[in-house]
Amino acid sequence: MEINKRTILWIVFAVSLVVLWNDWMVANGKQSMFSPQPPAKVATAPAAQPKVNDLPAPSATPGSVPGGAPADGAAAAPAPIQTQVITITTDVYKADIDTAGGVIKRLELLKYRDKVDNTKNQLLFHVDSAKGRLYLAQTGLTPAATGTLPNHNTPFVAKPLVTNGNQTQLVLEAEQGGVRLTKTFTFRQGDYVIGVRHDVTNIGTAPVAPSLYLQLQHDGNKPEGDNYFNSSYTGPTLWTSQNHYEKLTFEKIAKGSAEYTKQASDGWIAISQHFFVSAFVPPEKLQRENYVKSLGNNLFAIGTVMPLGTVAPGATVSNETRLYSGPQVQQLLEKVTPGLDLVRDYAWAAIIAKPIFATMDWLHGFIGNWGWTIVAFTILIKLLFFPLSAAGYRSMAKMKTVTPKMQAIRERYKADPVKMQQATMELYKSEKINPLGGCLPILIQMPVFLALYWTLQAAVEMRGAPWILWIHDLTAPDPYFILPILYAISMFVTTKLNPQPADPMQAKMMMFMPLAFSVIFVFFPSGLVLYWVVNNLISMAQQYVITKKYAPAK
Repeated sequence: MEINKRTILWIVFAVSLVVLWNDWMVANGKQSMFSPQPPAKVATAPAAQPKVNDLPAPSATPGSVPGGAPADGAAAAPAPIQTQVITITTDVYKADIDTAGGVIKRLELLKYRDKVDNTKNQLLFHVDSAKGRLYLAQTGLTPAATGTLPNHNTPFVAKPLVTNGNQTQLVLEAEQGGVRLTKTFTFRQGDYVIGVRHDVTNIGTAPVAPSLYLQLQHDGNKPEGDNYFNSSYTGPTLWTSQNHYEKLTFEKIAKGSAEYTKQASDGWIAISQHFFVSAFVPPEKLQRENYVKSLGNNLFAIGTVMPLGTVAPGATVSNETRLYSGPQVQQLLEKVTPGLDLVRDYAWAAIIAKPIFATMDWLHGFIGNWGWTIVAFTILIKLLFFPLSAAGYRSMAKMKTVTPKMQAIRERYKADPVKMQQATMELYKSEKINPLGGCLPILIQMPVFLALYWTLQAAVEMRGAPWILWIHDLTAPDPYFILPILYAISMFVTTKLNPQPADPMQAKMMMFMPLAFSVIFVFFPSGLVLYWVVNNLISMAQQYVITKKYAPAK
């Protein structure tokens, strides 16, 4: 039976779309269509020092100081004192720290607009009870024995702000259970890293052995503006030198089935959200226990607990931690700590997507517009693969010239498929035609196409980046469907330039496929559709010239 190359091309294209769909499912914590449930990871033996179960319970109302006991079996909390919210503004963010627990309860990114309402800035940490939204950074102490130490529910007292050059420091203090906890937040201009220093002083008469916990709370909802066709991963992530980057889902945490590395001596814990991330980075070579929790009411937490050792009366022990809360800009993430750049998740396409973005970033340095950068990148890819593409188009052009001979063979041997196939292959051989040569132009584009999809899904640099006229965000679908329509037209013309199938039904299918795929492209990022439209236009011109060259004389 004769192999129809256009059918193969469309199959390849369809399979690529299926792969994209599967990757989208995996990126959102769903099970892959092509693999069984992954085996559970076995945690190393616990150090038996930090105790996650000793952590204070969450507040009854997010951000408030509860009147009840903060932990099972703990002494009653002291009467609430007056607290305040202190605001610190730099050139990159505006942060609100609540002295009730020393919690960062609001963080507004001043250089990034909200995806839904571009009149507002992007919020990371915030509490919106009406919409069921909560995102907080919390720290505190948990005791090794029964008792209550300063934690994220304890009222703190703020010292006057200290500004020195390009940095501002906020110092908070609280005393409880014979321990003084001093939190020092350091904010620097032009830096998304917040220094979080904890000084623990034993003001009692007996030694204490506290542990420090760092915790990020988040609701189990997707970010606003996230939809079925343009979804992204939101959830807890962590990295250790043992198992490297790990992604968890709120669904598995709620079921108690989340598997991850619990015991470690390095790494970080984070909440990843499309284009943004907040990560606590503790000191290296310090034993810790990572944990995740379902707190009820659709609230979840990821954190890490670190033993601080025995603190003698009058002694002080310190811990220097960093909190990165900002955009997933690869160069910034790489400077913070090993592995943090992996939150910029390219999935399986990372090996191709990273050099693709590096090339596009280089081009953008000259062009200054991400839309035209995609156009220039497409031209560069076409030049790079020109020899292979030209060979494929020459094969298709030759195929078109022998279509009458192929029709004659079909008529002659329509009752004998074996002889028909043999005669067809002889014709290919005599005319020096590769029947699969026409597949090359599509096949060589598929890896780039798939990797570019993940690049646009992960590149915060293109978030909100305009091209021209109606395209105001290359990572969002085309609002007026102009690019998908142009894609359909370009594919229609390309189909006309190809040899026509002998089967009328197959010919109709080939004409219908561009329309079907253009409908799918309505939901894809406009930058990806722009790439494919430009690619088609260049291919059409190349194919037209080669087809005319090999056309038979009239």
